Amino acid sequence: MKTSRVACLLPIIMCVAVYSVAAEDQPAHDAVRPVPRQGGWMKRHESFNQRVAQGKTDVIFIGDSITQGWEGKGKQVWAKFYQDRNAVNLGIGGDRTQHVIWRLDNGNLKGIQPKAAVIMIGTNNSGSNSPSQIADGVTTIVKQLRAKLPETKILLLAIFPRGTNKSDKRRQVNEATNAMIAKLDDGKHVHYLDIGPKFLQEDGTLTREIMPDLLHLSPQGYTIWAESIEGPLAKLLGEK
Repeated sequence: MKTSRVACLLPIIMCVAVYSVAAEDQPAHDAVRPVPRQGGWMKRHESFNQRVAQGKTDVIFIGDSITQGWEGKGKQVWAKFYQDRNAVNLGIGGDRTQHVIWRLDNGNLKGIQPKAAVIMIGTNNSGSNSPSQIADGVTTIVKQLRAKLPETKILLLAIFPRGTNKSDKRRQVNEATNAMIAKLDDGKHVHYLDIGPKFLQEDGTLTREIMPDLLHLSPQGYTIWAESIEGPLAKLLGEK
């Protein structure tokens, strides 16, 4: 009777064991769980894959709508600073860390070896993820780049400030995240830079002159971005 009971329990025990292993294999939260989006997003993603396959790429900018905005309000600034540097804009509006993770594993980096990668991502996670979860997502992206592009220098930007002032909840999430991802700076391959204060007034307020909707940059905002990273980026590109 005892042997029979053990035999009956074995399938259950095995199922629990298999489930436990499978659970361990799953990402702990959605900020690190790679997922694609649909519609126009997929079309833009595929256009990136086609672009990187066309020719030399020395600089890539990875991010969300703020990065995509280099093609909009930042267009003239991009032409001035990056047009002659074989730069590619890999930003898609609405992206969170998990979407970027998926893209980097599905062709955005295929066949290229850029000298530098500029990353600014995470603000779209700030409404649903904790700072530690967002930092996990950014860390995963940095690890992907290090694995896929070992010779590429990474300029990891702090998530830009948002909202009117320091009391903005999502700005607070971003600031807490920045304190964590700053530790990814190894002084060799990954270089962290916080240019957030450049966008703000002395009292920490954000004006609509810089970010019209208190999130996305104006042409002046893109000028601040480009000028603020010019020195470090030029160094990573071997121009200094």
